[in-house]
Amino acid sequence: MENAAHAESLDHEVYRTPLAVQPEFEFRKTPENYRRSYFEAAKLPDQIKVWRVQTTQQGNVVAPGYGFEDSPDAEIIAVGFNHGKACGDVGIGRQANFLQWGYSDPPSQMTEAGRRLFINCVHYIRRFDGKTPLVRRQISGRLNALLSVSILKLITEKKSFFTSTFPAELWDKYQSDLDGLLALYRKNLELVYWEKVYRIDNDLKSLGIESNRKVETLERLIALLGDESRAPTARTLLYRYTRVSLDTPTKWRQWFEANRDRIFFTDVGGYKFLVVPEGYPVARRAQTPSP
Repeated sequence: MENAAHAESLDHEVYRTPLAVQPEFEFRKTPENYRRSYFEAAKLPDQIKVWRVQTTQQGNVVAPGYGFEDSPDAEIIAVGFNHGKACGDVGIGRQANFLQWGYSDPPSQMTEAGRRLFINCVHYIRRFDGKTPLVRRQISGRLNALLSVSILKLITEKKSFFTSTFPAELWDKYQSDLDGLLALYRKNLELVYWEKVYRIDNDLKSLGIESNRKVETLERLIALLGDESRAPTARTLLYRYTRVSLDTPTKWRQWFEANRDRIFFTDVGGYKFLVVPEGYPVARRAQTPSP
């Protein structure tokens, strides 16, 4: 990561309190690695609007951006401008009571805006003292399936990478049609999950359900427990996406109603629904699924 951050997320409270942060913006050429790592690379501009956090360029780190915000205890505070990692990777972020400050310079070598933001972040993270993470990263988010197709286009020994990333039965059909593979996973992105490889959930599709990460999906599966012909599939899917075992539809309904407002889905935490503990402070952003 370089010494700058993208001009995004500036509506977060850490840019306003307790100190006002006033970044000085500039434009830098879009790094080529952004185009390799962003599955909609054609939409990237020729230049990226950024602001300098510190003076030197070396020794900085980012966290993977894809899937970073798919649990309500995590939020991106600043996207790091970098020439080696992916577009959207995190320069400054929070998960539970952990603050990632990816810039290495001491305050004496930060810009005024950088110093103020650092103070504000320390002030902000104090609010989450004792709140441990809800999710531990186990696997990459579903957008990584699309990015993996881009990698396949670049390497010569494709089969081993293909069969360790996608179902082996797709190899014969798509080994010479990677654009078709990309189209398949893009079309079914809401049904992608990880079980040794990135799979498309045809069980859900057979029930007419279009997403595996909406809370409404759980409600629909619980309702299908009352349908004798579809109950076995519904029961399998409920366990797949919750790792909860309940033996009657009534118990499932009770569990769902008790937790409805605190249920969220995580890709990186294992492609499953989890429940936020009562009283746990969630991120200030809107809780919509993130890649």
